[in-house]
Amino acid sequence: MLNHYQVIVIGGGPAGLAASCTSAKNGATTLLIEREAKLGGILKQCIHDGFGVLRYQEKLSGPEYAEKEIETLKGLNITVSLLTFVTAIKKTKEGFILNLVTKDGIQEVSGERLVLATGCRERTSKQVSIYGTNPAGVLSAGTAQYYINILGKMPTRRCVILGSGDIGMIMARRITLEGGKVLGVYEAKSTPSGLTRNIMQCLHDYDIPLYLSTTVTKVFGEERLEAVEISQVDEKMKPIPNTNKIIKCDALILSVGLIPENEIAEKIQVPLSNLTKGPIVDQTLQTMVPGVYSCGNALHVNDLADYVSESGEVAGLNAATSRVGSPEYVDLVIDEHFSYIVPEKLELKSPLKTILYFRSRAEYTNKTLHIYVNDVEVMKRRYQKLKPPEMERLVVDFSNYPNIKSIKLSLED
Repeated sequence: MLNHYQVIVIGGGPAGLAASCTSAKNGATTLLIEREAKLGGILKQCIHDGFGVLRYQEKLSGPEYAEKEIETLKGLNITVSLLTFVTAIKKTKEGFILNLVTKDGIQEVSGERLVLATGCRERTSKQVSIYGTNPAGVLSAGTAQYYINILGKMPTRRCVILGSGDIGMIMARRITLEGGKVLGVYEAKSTPSGLTRNIMQCLHDYDIPLYLSTTVTKVFGEERLEAVEISQVDEKMKPIPNTNKIIKCDALILSVGLIPENEIAEKIQVPLSNLTKGPIVDQTLQTMVPGVYSCGNALHVNDLADYVSESGEVAGLNAATSRVGSPEYVDLVIDEHFSYIVPEKLELKSPLKTILYFRSRAEYTNKTLHIYVNDVEVMKRRYQKLKPPEMERLVVDFSNYPNIKSIKLSLED
């Protein structure tokens, strides 16, 4: 007989931990599956502070934040399965059957509802089209972080960082503190990709130069990286002829973006958004496959672990309690000034108090967000500054507006 659970959470990072705890607190028997030997996800290697300011009103390191989340599991009706991989999922009339590879062998479990909290992954050098050989020393910022913070090994003494994402800037500071030399952070876009606080605290405070509209076009070296070629780029991010120069270094560290990890979602035909690369969800964070929920960085890439945990709580609560039959959706339509909005749909039979997360498509000053229900403006909010790297959060209670037929959002001057 299969072990049966009302809710199965896949992923033991901050989203999965929050989803599991909230699910169990709302009476659901819960299984938490994690492929690593310890819970906490990427937080385990993030020794810098800045976590938990919203959730715990204090600055915590990643491990400290994870420990607080793990502590909440104690005493709850949650089965934790570590070193466990999901190899197959089958949808049935009653729910789902999962094939697992565990440290005790192959197992099958069944669940009524799934929460996908599988996080995100880093883009690789192959995804940014860098020409040249394939030497050692080309690695992602997350891998460099793992080497230094977990293994205690220094992967570079003299490096170039491509991409001004948050983890890249944090690693620029970390490598400098460990005695390495960061020759520069190069960003192909005309504006930085990370949070302003990280530009100031990680680059400016340590005199690490940031070069915008510049990218790495070629690597040199056989066994080990010896140098990179950098070039300025135009507004279409195409290299400008005769702007190239060679920089000698022993490592190229890539911080060129994160992608929601949704291989498991694709196995059960969960529709993905072209904008977020994560599942399309409603305000309960249920995907378009009934009984499957998504949260955290698997849904969309968040700035803060606090928001990751928040979405985990929303998914865990609704996975444990929601019993909507045939859903009735209204799309949230956005104008060209948005990069994306989550959720993309409102389910009219579910509670209508909704947490909206969105990013602007470009940098804007003095824009007003207008929300229209049935073509009537129901809410507006002024933003002094909007930047694509900095996600915005807004709570809207759509239950105040009866007979919803359409919802539109625009950013206007």
